[in-house]
Amino acid sequence: MDSSLSMPDPLALWLGTHAWQIFLAALPLLALVVGALAVAWRHASRPIREAEEPDLRWLIAALLLGFGVVVAAGAAFAEIADALGDGHVLGHWDDSFSAAVATQTPPAVHKTFAVLTRFADPLPMVILGFVVAVLLWRKRHRVYAAGWVMALGGNALLNHSLKLIFERARPVHESGIVAATGYSFPSGHSSGAVVAYGMLAFLACRLLPPAWHIPAVVAAALLSVTAACSRVFVLVHFPSDVLAGMLSGSAWLIVCILAVTAARHHGRVRAGRAARAADRR
Repeated sequence: MDSSLSMPDPLALWLGTHAWQIFLAALPLLALVVGALAVAWRHASRPIREAEEPDLRWLIAALLLGFGVVVAAGAAFAEIADALGDGHVLGHWDDSFSAAVATQTPPAVHKTFAVLTRFADPLPMVILGFVVAVLLWRKRHRVYAAGWVMALGGNALLNHSLKLIFERARPVHESGIVAATGYSFPSGHSSGAVVAYGMLAFLACRLLPPAWHIPAVVAAALLSVTAACSRVFVLVHFPSDVLAGMLSGSAWLIVCILAVTAARHHGRVRAGRAARAADRR
């Protein structure tokens, strides 16, 4: 083993020691950046008509294809990582960072993140998923309801599949701040928060008045990042677990948004063809 790996990484130690201050300083910057991007997107995008009949078969096919692509990419990444070595360098950095967070973060900060991490716990996510799905279905937004359910359910299956591919053990700490079982990489809380709150922001931008769009996108970004980062502060995930969870969740979120949009577009095209055929008759 490289002798440098026997000593803590200095940069990781410094970042871990000041992690909670860096997090607090980064949140306002994140809000500004996401808000600016949302404003730019709002001015650049065209409004979408909501009267078309969606094609659910197209939605399911697109989601299945996207799911396969994300899993295949994860498996390929695992093979490459295995070919390059057993991750000693990354593991060393993760260990140094996590040890600094565990010993240098004030207890009050740990307790605060133990509350914030509940925003992405399985039970709140299930309740949120059920409530939003029922509301969308009762408002006759059937394709959005289907896309929402498949986004949350698909992410749970995707994260479980990726954990089985990588089989990484969780950090070992005796603090007992939050209990967690199963494999560590990627973080399910991180990917779940990105998908759930990202889809909520997407639905808000499609179904609510324009005044709600930018606040919804900014709130989704802040909630997602906070829930993801909390997993490091409650000592149940390494930083790389959280980053990987956010990346896999973002990839699946993009797949779901594109699939829902394509299904609506395909339904609109199909309805237009049927209307033209009726006119000719």
